[in-house]
Amino acid sequence: MSFFWSSTSSLVDYLASPRWMLEDKSAMLIQLLSTVAAMFLVWLLHYILFRPLNRIRDLCETGYKDQVRWDRYGRTKRQLANEARRNKKVGDVPPVYPNGWFALCESEDVKNGHVLAVDALGENLAVFRTEEGKACVLDAYCPHLGAHLGIGGRVVGDCIECPFHGWQFNGHDGKCTSIPYSKGKVPSNARVKKWPTHEVNGFIFVWYHAESDKMLEPEWTVPELDEISSGRWHYRGRTEYKVNVHIQEIPENGADVAHLAYLHGPSMLFGSDLTAIAREDDRKTKSWPPILHHHWEVGWKGPEPGSPDWHLAVTTIKHDLRLFGRIPFILMDVEAKQIGPGLVHLTMTTSLGRCVLVQTVTPVQPFVQRVLHRLYTSPTVIAPYAKLILWGEAIQFERDVAVWNHKTYIRNPLIVSEDRTISRHRRWYQQFYSENSPRLETIIENKKGSMDW
Repeated sequence: MSFFWSSTSSLVDYLASPRWMLEDKSAMLIQLLSTVAAMFLVWLLHYILFRPLNRIRDLCETGYKDQVRWDRYGRTKRQLANEARRNKKVGDVPPVYPNGWFALCESEDVKNGHVLAVDALGENLAVFRTEEGKACVLDAYCPHLGAHLGIGGRVVGDCIECPFHGWQFNGHDGKCTSIPYSKGKVPSNARVKKWPTHEVNGFIFVWYHAESDKMLEPEWTVPELDEISSGRWHYRGRTEYKVNVHIQEIPENGADVAHLAYLHGPSMLFGSDLTAIAREDDRKTKSWPPILHHHWEVGWKGPEPGSPDWHLAVTTIKHDLRLFGRIPFILMDVEAKQIGPGLVHLTMTTSLGRCVLVQTVTPVQPFVQRVLHRLYTSPTVIAPYAKLILWGEAIQFERDVAVWNHKTYIRNPLIVSEDRTISRHRRWYQQFYSENSPRLETIIENKKGSMDW
């Protein structure tokens, strides 16, 4: 009995002691930290493998690593990039804004009743969605006293209202429908330019043409991808870039067969730093093959003479990622359909199913292109694999950006017989320029005395 009371007394003393309370708090803290760590790892795993990729690179963020390495004055990457842009010789370039459909923004950028200011094709535009959901594009400046409709303007029904005096302009035809303080009739010439607009495949497109008689009547339409519009395919992510190059250089890449093996052959694991890529010549000095290497077979084909699809060109690619230079283990058939000067539908057939990458190229300025990619996949393509595809495409595209940001345009390049598809592509692309297409020298002349310091 004395032993029982002694043991009970000892237990009570222990529970009441600070030591027990300290051990209990320590255990609770460890358990709490373990729970938080586990939740963080689950979130991180979901983010890495399943969350859609959203990779955005500004003008100075890609292709200027050499300038950063060489710099001795402590300048920022943006300063170095701007200096490189100023010093770049642009060459004898074609007109800077071709005729065709161009993506101004993604559909999700403009909610019902919202307004977005967009600069593209040398124009200032106001993109808005009516209260019923219709996307509209008008010239940005109110003809009354020049206020910017996209900055502070608001949507009223089918109209956009000027933030300065409340004039309202209909999004469907650009006509002024109301002047709130005027008791007289709205002047018949009170209107802003209305741009032909087409919303499809997750983008809001605008039709641009330099000739006045074709400005309002699009010559062709952007095809709808049923896999996207029906919602059957899954959205897997996007990438966005600004590139310092003439617009023609970007689609011309699809016809430049020779550059694929040299620039895009080395594994994507090397990244986009051109000086870090292991070239074919480097491997000749080694006795072992590369662990991973991309292999490409490419063809380019333009439309047949007299074809109604004169605005289409197709690049076909057979790609495989090879282990030790011999064993293909990621195979992919690709059809890249160039639709006009600034749109590509890139369809990929993989072992897990089909994917489509929509690429849009829109001139912001003569030598600044905004490039967007959106990836959609069939339900059989699992999210981690889709993300790997989009990440790999981003790395390969950034290698091109690193070249484009510094290259000059050569109107009559020195080419060999294997480069003949480049000449064929240039002849095909010329049809998107017309007599009044803006040329660089004209734009520079018109900007004299402007605020472009």
